[in-house]
Amino acid sequence: MSVRRSKRLGLLAAAAAILLAPIVPAAAQEPVADSSAPGAIHWSREAVRDLIGVVEESRREGLHPADYDLAALKRAAAEGEGAALDTLATTSALRLAHDYYFGRMTDRSDMQWLIERSPYEAVQLSGRLQSAIDDDALPTFFQALLPSDPRYAALRDALADAKAGPMRDKLRVNMERWRWMPRSIADNYLYVNVPSYQLRVFGGGVQLSAYDVVVGAKDTPTPQMVSPTASLVVNPAWYVPASIARKSGLRAGRGGYVGRQLADGSWIVVQPPGPHNALGRIKFNLDNDQAIYLHDTNAKSAFNRDDRALSHGCVRVKDIDQLATELMEQGGDDAALEEALAGKGTETLDLPQTWPVYIVYFTADADEAGNIVTYDDPYGYDARVLAALDGKPVEIASN
Repeated sequence: MSVRRSKRLGLLAAAAAILLAPIVPAAAQEPVADSSAPGAIHWSREAVRDLIGVVEESRREGLHPADYDLAALKRAAAEGEGAALDTLATTSALRLAHDYYFGRMTDRSDMQWLIERSPYEAVQLSGRLQSAIDDDALPTFFQALLPSDPRYAALRDALADAKAGPMRDKLRVNMERWRWMPRSIADNYLYVNVPSYQLRVFGGGVQLSAYDVVVGAKDTPTPQMVSPTASLVVNPAWYVPASIARKSGLRAGRGGYVGRQLADGSWIVVQPPGPHNALGRIKFNLDNDQAIYLHDTNAKSAFNRDDRALSHGCVRVKDIDQLATELMEQGGDDAALEEALAGKGTETLDLPQTWPVYIVYFTADADEAGNIVTYDDPYGYDARVLAALDGKPVEIASN
């Protein structure tokens, strides 16, 4: 690497450290260059011209070019190269790169969005931007930061034809949510879009089936997460979370509930397996710390409702026995499942493969044919996202 390129890379990395440092935990800051270096690099007129074009194109992504200093960039570019232009262009480029790659709204904690992105991705942005400048490839660089999922592309295509108003706002909000998503989505996965009240099974990137679901009520919302499932339980017992036991007045010795002592010495209320068990016949174990899983239910009538935001947070699946059979047959057979369902004992069965479960929240999404379908906003999250998109630049605080 040349001395000039090494110096320029260090300068840009330092600028990224200033802009993005709050995203990156202390333990993850080692890859960032010396923060004592100046915070901007030299931008040629040609590079700034490309940047201006990219900023103008941000309209296609549902963003506002003015939020990336478009007018100031044009004025500074007309005045010629210099320190002021270098600082402005560096700041604008890194801000837009961040918003393309991570999303503009970074504080999502009050919306139960628990899908995490690696802090090292933020550190890598500076080096990737520097390479794009050196290779005269800024447009390509920025385009590569955006989601490549066809559902995002479908939203963008719909935005191009949408007039100002509620529909355009809804499209912009859900494009923003896709920018929060991981850039790599598994080929085989389960996809629970909370507002749609559906679970969709994807194999090889193609939808294989769909099941109606009940999700968390507004005061006990289902959190958004990526949580793998590798096993299911037939005839499960329900270990009642303490918060639910308190709120519902469930106690050991009443209504068939019993008490069990855990390894740490604490006690928990448990509903044994049986026809009245709230989890029904089947529960899919999910790997998360929120006590969220997929399960059957003894309250089947809830599936007849249009508004199915009713649960304590877990996802109830209609015809879950069919889902269990489908997943057991993917790389295996369902003989063990049939045998377990024929009995009354509790059995845990490993799935032939692990399935990532994406629990997401999109009020506009593409169906299997690529058509945009809109849904109600059961938790009232859309307005918060729209305010972040249209308000002042959101502090880069967490990813």
